[in-house]
Amino acid sequence: YGPAKTVADCFKYRNKIGIDVALEALREGWRERRFTMDDLWRFAKTCRVANVMRPYLEGLT
Repeated sequence: YGPAKTVADCFKYRNKIGIDVALEALREGWRERRFTMDDLWRFAKTCRVANVMRPYLEGLT
């Protein structure tokens, strides 16, 4: 799908791949402007990780 979906998937599978991988994907993608906050939020809701990602997304903005 794209970078935003990939980051949401990283948070969805954070127990398997590690939260540090998910956070690095989020930071790097945001720094390189690979996705918008709206895209990221949409996929976070779709993957049912919005509540998990919320504190990290608030830290970015």
